[in-house]
Amino acid sequence: MKKIEAIIRKSKFSEVKEALHNVGVNFFSYWDVTGLGNEQEGHVYRGVSYSTSDIQRRYLSIVVNDDFADATIKAILDAGATGDVGDGKIFISTIDGAYRIRTKEKGNNTLN
Repeated sequence: MKKIEAIIRKSKFSEVKEALHNVGVNFFSYWDVTGLGNEQEGHVYRGVSYSTSDIQRRYLSIVVNDDFADATIKAILDAGATGDVGDGKIFISTIDGAYRIRTKEKGNNTLN
């Protein structure tokens, strides 16, 4: 199993969510997060200057079977990209095991 963690633009969340559902990812967790990026310049909106160093993003945590990882990553990459700095990052790690608490099942079947 693989754990896919993605930090994406909040504005792209609905598109990424739809893309994930289209490839069969029907469950994942997400949080609103704030991070610091490399972009150091400020922006002006309606005459008010604001800093872009604190960036509002959405953090996704998804666990999938190994054979589903590539499709999941591609869905996030395709739906989450704007082509601009700050589109986000994806991190992949290996999950050694999983248990379904209700039935005490373990392994890949817990993800279905």
